[in-house]
Formats: sequence, C-alpha cells, structure tokens
Amino acid sequence: AVAPLGQVLELAEQLEERLFHLYGFHNELIQERLRALGEVMERVQEVRAELRQVCCTVEAAYRDLCL
Repeated sequence: AVAPLGQVLELAEQLEERLFHLYGFHNELIQERLRALGEVMERVQEVRAELRQVCCTVEAAYRDLCL
C-alpha cells in the first residue's frame, strides 16, 4: 500500500518542524554553555592575575629577607 502524496507531504512537514525545534533547542543549549565557558575563562584570567600578584609579592619578600 502506497501512502497518498498528501500524507507523505504532511509527514515531511511535521518532521521538518520537529527538526527545526530540536535544532533551536540545541542551539540555545550550546549558546548557554558558550556563555558559561566565557565566564569561566574570565574568572581564570582574574585568578591568574591574582596568582601573578602573589608570586611577585612572595618574590619581593624573599629578596628582602635574603639581601
């Protein structure tokens, strides 16, 4: 039994709509993850700067003590 063309077109349209929604949903998830990653990377840069500051302070203190 061959499905009428109208039915096939309707099923194809439903499938396209579902795929479109899925794509949109996954796209939003990806965007959220990218935003979160950006925030984490910013925080990593801040921590690196803080660590650099601490290292410089320790180095200066060490120099003062040894010289």
